[in-house]
Amino acid sequence: MQLFFQKYPDSDVPLEGSEPPLEGSGTQLDVMVPVVIIPGLFGSTANWRSFAKKLGEYCPVFVVDQRNHGRSPHADSHSYSDMVADLLEFFDCHKLERVNLCGHSMGGKVAMMFGLLYPHRVHRLTILDIAPIEYTHTHAPFLEKMMSLDLDALESRSEADRLLSDAIPEVSTRLFLLQSLVGNRGKFNWRLNLSVLLRDMPKILSFPSSELDGLSNTGETCFIFGALSDYVKESDHHQILNYFPSAEFSSIPRAGHWLHAEQPQAVLAALLKFLELGKKNDRFK
Repeated sequence: MQLFFQKYPDSDVPLEGSEPPLEGSGTQLDVMVPVVIIPGLFGSTANWRSFAKKLGEYCPVFVVDQRNHGRSPHADSHSYSDMVADLLEFFDCHKLERVNLCGHSMGGKVAMMFGLLYPHRVHRLTILDIAPIEYTHTHAPFLEKMMSLDLDALESRSEADRLLSDAIPEVSTRLFLLQSLVGNRGKFNWRLNLSVLLRDMPKILSFPSSELDGLSNTGETCFIFGALSDYVKESDHHQILNYFPSAEFSSIPRAGHWLHAEQPQAVLAALLKFLELGKKNDRFK
């Protein structure tokens, strides 16, 4: 599957594995290891634009829309094996031999599975506010309410916002979900494949442990989580370290699950520190 993506900065920068370093330089600045960002459930390249643009001042950044999200194709399945296969195809298509992989929430589980199956393709792994466990909460009520909207009769996005308000009382959550509603009066449609996401919600909430039995990745890994979030508890650290023995942990104050939107500067600082990208590369100025 050909995933939709956006790249920052727009100018071409030599990527590690794409061409040899400049003769006589021998410096890491000549050939950069790119960052690939995988958004979470309901997320897309649009939600990451401002963060990725800022990170793109330090290194090349790719943000992908996962299957059944954003501008990527819809498919009739939504398993982690599917999403890892999509990501591997994306790497191969764009000649990305090795990357710094960063995933949030559902995208973090994709990044973990990819890092365990293809450790040689990952330089450093960053996981945002998710653990390799099965969760008990569900977003099924959101999906059911979104599916109940009569898009043919919908007058405006503000009407959609009003109709969703009973089932989704948090304004910020509704606005986030409504970013995937595109079009205008009489021609609205969801970029999300709502029916497949609803059907495969149990797969999304789980983690494919049986497919990863006995695997571990000893490479550099960082789990960044929101201090106000309950997605990564201290009791989850043991399971994380089973898969990623070298993992380090970083808590972002005053941030919940959507930490990159709530505290973008703090998350960016933590990511830059882990990736050792504290100073801007001259070629990005």
